[in-house]
Amino acid sequence: MLVFRQLFDARSSTYTYLLADRASGQAVLIDPVFEQARRDAALVDELGLTLLWTLETHVHADHVTGAWLLRSHLGSRIGLAAAAQRAGAQGADRWLAHGDRVEFGSRWLAVRATPGHTDGCLSFVLDDESRAFTGDCLLIRGCGRTDFQQGDAGALFASVHQQLFTLPGTCSVYPAHDYNGCTSSSVQEERQHNPRLGGEVSVDDFQGHMANLHLPHPKQIDIAVPANLRCGEPDAEHAATAWDEPGWARLHRSFGGLWQIEPQALADVLPEGAVQVIDVREPEEFDGPLGRIAGALSIPLAALPSRLEQLDRQRPVVAVCRSGSRSARAVSLLQQAGFDRVANLAGGMLRWRVDTGPGPGTTEPD
Repeated sequence: MLVFRQLFDARSSTYTYLLADRASGQAVLIDPVFEQARRDAALVDELGLTLLWTLETHVHADHVTGAWLLRSHLGSRIGLAAAAQRAGAQGADRWLAHGDRVEFGSRWLAVRATPGHTDGCLSFVLDDESRAFTGDCLLIRGCGRTDFQQGDAGALFASVHQQLFTLPGTCSVYPAHDYNGCTSSSVQEERQHNPRLGGEVSVDDFQGHMANLHLPHPKQIDIAVPANLRCGEPDAEHAATAWDEPGWARLHRSFGGLWQIEPQALADVLPEGAVQVIDVREPEEFDGPLGRIAGALSIPLAALPSRLEQLDRQRPVVAVCRSGSRSARAVSLLQQAGFDRVANLAGGMLRWRVDTGPGPGTTEPD
């Protein structure tokens, strides 16, 4: 069984793709974004996967890749086009060329060289040719520009027609970007309807079109290209803080974007008194059979917005409920109110009772 997720970074309109072999749990990530690396790592963790590879379709000019961060923290390896070395790329674990295969469990991606947007563009085609990840070579009803980074309109036209339009018409097309809210297309659709490359468009038509786009350069190009030639490694000044985590407890970030604390991690910091715990269950639950965390302040979720003054903004806050659902909402409310050190107790009191049991940290019901 194939695990497949399409992820999006709104700032750069970049799609990131997670593919995994469910049986082995081995996964690859295509075109990760630096600012979304925690999100991607959280998804890999929540799905119980092992990230083997991050793969770049090209050296991007509009965002910094998350490849270096993910390698540093998950141990994944980086795959980048061998042709990118001509532009000065360094730091990849594998230099990919046309015809290579990147394996994950029983599945693999076939590497196709598709230069034109840049000299080092790659597309990745799933083993059964049901999906193609086309980078900026082929977009939905469009294509990448060809006016910088060794771009070549004639080469891009050839890449699309020889490497992508020759795939089965039913093959789904997943690009690196979309700016119009589209998520995917198909080879057949793009053959017929792509206004730049499809139908009866000739290479001369295409070159004339591309020569007259007159687009401004990407806003992040001066930052993104040098960083991406290093596979996303920050400069020395910022490398140590690139994956900063809150220092007040052992936390992990969920795929939904919330900081969470495991029961035992909370039990470890409770005796220090540095953390304030708010229990957002109803009063009868607070005094009910699951008990409550010693020292917890009872503030039902509906009352939280009107009782914020009872909380110390200088101390971290952990929200707790029965299962972790209502407390997750409480964390969001607290963040919106300006609390910046907030975490949700993972699994709520149900997990707390199992992981810590009755003891010094738990007040039993009367």
